Amino acid sequence: MTVVRTPPPALPVRDKRAPRALSPMLTRLAEERATGVLVREHGVLHLAEGRVVHAESPLAPGIDVLLTAHGTLAGAAWQQAAARTPGPPHAAELLLRSGVLPTGALELCHLDALYDAGYFALAPSSTPGRFRYDHTPRLGPLPSVPVVALERETLRRRLLLHRLWPDPAADSAPLIRADPAAGRARAVPVTPRQRAVLDRVDGVRTATDIARNLGRQAFHTLVDVRRLIAAGHVAPAAPAAPAPPVPVPPPVHQVTTDPDIALLKRLRDALEAL
Repeated sequence: MTVVRTPPPALPVRDKRAPRALSPMLTRLAEERATGVLVREHGVLHLAEGRVVHAESPLAPGIDVLLTAHGTLAGAAWQQAAARTPGPPHAAELLLRSGVLPTGALELCHLDALYDAGYFALAPSSTPGRFRYDHTPRLGPLPSVPVVALERETLRRRLLLHRLWPDPAADSAPLIRADPAAGRARAVPVTPRQRAVLDRVDGVRTATDIARNLGRQAFHTLVDVRRLIAAGHVAPAAPAAPAPPVPVPPPVHQVTTDPDIALLKRLRDALEAL
């Protein structure tokens, strides 16, 4: 009798050329069409049926800043909508239904804010994300974004910034004017957009601070900052030197005056002398 040995099936091999997901948890949530809030180190993503409907990050101006900074919407109109709703996306939906703004303008601003905050929310993180399921939100009238589209755009933005200037230190550090004596400044014309950024570099503001001050998307401000660094006009401020350690005084040896202890010590010394 001849025994035919069937070789075991080959293990699946991941194609290393295939792009890796920025957040495996987010990919899984999209596949299961989850609804809720994904909290990451640098931002929050709101999902409805597996699609991103809203994003927030402390590093990116919100839709309220983008709408009101340049007179697109009166600040009082946003405040009234925000007071009647539980959050920025609901306030934007209320403005959309009330016809205060043209539909196209509001939808475009919503997507700008979503991609801007989503870029920071998907940044590399040192802590795991947390997802809170919530079945009450739904897909509203404002456009939503597939997870794969947000990740693809985030990767494209990372590559663009790396090509402009590979060091990300200036993305979060206070910015200073580069020293003209260093001779790094190149004869590259500064565009009006870059000039507005350069005028706000004061050694204290970060790129995020400048973006809020200008009412612009944070990522677009990072593009201007890295181009200004590459041209030698701007540099990140050096990190503050750590404070010198406070010297610890040597312990103070207290001399006891207890007569019993002193007597015991004399007795011990006398015994040792015998």
